[in-house]
Amino acid sequence: MKKSLLKFAKFLIAIILLVIVGVYFFINSLKPTYEGSEELNGLTAQTTVKFDDYGVPHIYAENEEDAMRSLGYVHAQDRLWQMEILRRIAPGRLSEMFGDKTIKNDKFFAGLGIVEYSKKTVENLDRNDRSYKMSMAYLDGINQFIEEGATPIEFHILGLEKKKFDLVDTYNIFGYMSFSFAMAHKTDPVLSMIQSKLGDDYLNELGIEIPTNTTHIKNFNQNTIEISVAINQVLKQSPFSGFIGSNSWVVDGEKSSSGEVLFSNDPHMGFSSPGVWYEAHITTPSFESYGYYLGGVPFPLLSHNREYAYGLTMFENDDISFYQETNVDNDDLKYLFKGEEKSYQITEKTIKVRDGEDVSLTIKSSIHGPIMNELIKTIDIENPVAMNWIYTKKPNQLLKALYNMSRADGIDSFKKYASLIHAPGLNVMYGDAKGNIAWWATAQLYKFPEGTNSKLILDGANGEHEIVEYLDFYKNPQAINPPWHYVYSANNQPDSIANMLYPGYYLPEDRARRIVELLEPKNDWSKADFKGMLLDTKSSVAEELIEIIAENVEGSLATDTEKAAFILLKQWDGDYNKESVAATIYLKYTYQFFINTFRDEIGEAVFKGFMNTHIMERMLAEQHHKEESIWWDDISTTAKEDKKTILIKSFSEAVIALENQLGPDLNSWTWNRVHTLKHPHPLGTVAILDRLFKFNVGPFEIHGSKEVINNLQFDIDESGLYKTAAGPSTRRIVDFADVENSMSILPTGNSGNPFSPHYRDQANMYVNGEYRKMKMNAEEIERVSTKLIFNPK
Repeated sequence: MKKSLLKFAKFLIAIILLVIVGVYFFINSLKPTYEGSEELNGLTAQTTVKFDDYGVPHIYAENEEDAMRSLGYVHAQDRLWQMEILRRIAPGRLSEMFGDKTIKNDKFFAGLGIVEYSKKTVENLDRNDRSYKMSMAYLDGINQFIEEGATPIEFHILGLEKKKFDLVDTYNIFGYMSFSFAMAHKTDPVLSMIQSKLGDDYLNELGIEIPTNTTHIKNFNQNTIEISVAINQVLKQSPFSGFIGSNSWVVDGEKSSSGEVLFSNDPHMGFSSPGVWYEAHITTPSFESYGYYLGGVPFPLLSHNREYAYGLTMFENDDISFYQETNVDNDDLKYLFKGEEKSYQITEKTIKVRDGEDVSLTIKSSIHGPIMNELIKTIDIENPVAMNWIYTKKPNQLLKALYNMSRADGIDSFKKYASLIHAPGLNVMYGDAKGNIAWWATAQLYKFPEGTNSKLILDGANGEHEIVEYLDFYKNPQAINPPWHYVYSANNQPDSIANMLYPGYYLPEDRARRIVELLEPKNDWSKADFKGMLLDTKSSVAEELIEIIAENVEGSLATDTEKAAFILLKQWDGDYNKESVAATIYLKYTYQFFINTFRDEIGEAVFKGFMNTHIMERMLAEQHHKEESIWWDDISTTAKEDKKTILIKSFSEAVIALENQLGPDLNSWTWNRVHTLKHPHPLGTVAILDRLFKFNVGPFEIHGSKEVINNLQFDIDESGLYKTAAGPSTRRIVDFADVENSMSILPTGNSGNPFSPHYRDQANMYVNGEYRKMKMNAEEIERVSTKLIFNPK
């Protein structure tokens, strides 16, 4: 018996060891290949890829086409899973991967017309243009990896089949990212509901001026708030977030210690694992670029070389309008436009669902665009609302623009190609080795008839609110070598153009004001100074508002805890460091302030939508500066509240809420207890998968907050927890006095493969405010790199 048990134990141990060995070799087979040799079809000469100590590929090729083919291959081996997700969002194909959890996302995006627009764009591309040829080389590299390379672990878990990429996929990625940049879909329905429910006086106090000759839609659809709520939920549930803001500033030699241009940029995007950007450095005999790439996109959106650098922030212009259509009586297949009956365009689609039944989707479109009611079923079907989006209305030259921006031969050439971007609206920031600095707002801007407020849902039937003029690019906001010696952008309102302030969804002045406050007096900026400035966590606006709060609250403190909290808040300098208690008090106060000021008038549903708009962020400071306001009175009470009453109530409620949340010890209410950062992976929501494969990165305690330069975005709600969802997707500094030692950082790592050593190797550096080089020196790269050789097949 004992011998039998011993034999069985040995057998069991052997099986376990075999399984462990098998798993070890299986996992190793899924890792990216960073050294050795591979053969690629289509190469004309040997190409060398050197992966540095942070996994950044440095591609040395004899010509541009070989470089692009190699880039496609290495990009895919590190980011194929991310590419797969990105290409599925716009056509509504996430449910094939994730099942019924993503049906709402798929129905919504499938109905926007992005796929049809992408196909039409690709059909019209010039096959002889360099941008097309280099794109095809890049895609060929991706597809060779798909055929011959390892299958990512996520594909194994979900049972996905790898399929080749084409240019329609690339344009679908452009389409999704462009839509995610917009704010109109979050804002216009909220403002329309406020106008419908409360009238123009309330809207005017939100900074939305209503001209006296504006035509109002009577008896407006009360369910339009569902548009804002539903679209916001769709974007939050998306496995890949878009731009939500950004900072950038560039100083010329008059304001730098070296006498050369200094450039910085930190685009703000949703945090995820993997992160947004893939860094790659390409060198050929005639071309060099250190770029930041989106999965499936062949050309960098951010880049620099030895001659110039460029980056992006969001323009935040208005490029989406909503129209309420009027159906013909007893015929919901027709609508009225300028007194004529028109037929809706009908499109039928099918959403494939993993482990479920197919979902049929009928999409109706008017002359203005797709009907949102068909895509968001909670909207009242009798009041059709169409979305008009400039992205799908004009020819798309994004591929040509990005290719040539990364290969420009000077500032004039760069400007020419940047002007081809019609949507999304971007602030393109530029600096070069010749001393030039510049900023251009790139977007197709347009005008409505006088009296039309594009931030409200418009009457689509009368034809009185149609676009009347498209503006030439020279009328766009821009600055080239200004006499004040710097350019900057923080998503704030630009100066007037074409005799008007261009409508948009601009963020409050907080970051812009702090940037100017720091840049203006100093004329000896260095790379080290820029590193510190990108990490700045101080809000000058918060510091100013505390004075207003103190004036109103000081004589009405009821408890010892309120008095102690007040002292801390009054002494606070607006700095959101991890140890700050005042930061925690201030954020809780702001939430109670918004509730007590706005929720009684607009109701719970509209209030939730309002809290997701840039108007909310802007109104924090503007409302505090108003002594008299229609919003101060709480209409749910018989008394008439004023500003002082609201501020006292908000402060008292904030202190009580924090005592309940964090305990009676006020000194323990530090910012790090409530403010954290985690980089989520789509499969990391499954606890056992996350434990096995460590998909998620974090959580981390972190400095920073909303609308400081180190801008970290989160929802403000009753939980009192500020889980960072978005922020700097990279921090870049390019120094033209020492371009080979320019600096950067990524939030997680350069690889999207969880078994790569470069999946999370920058995560701790990022939260600690550290940087590492964007290496361009050949000898330094050689010293720290592994080498992968691509030979012609």
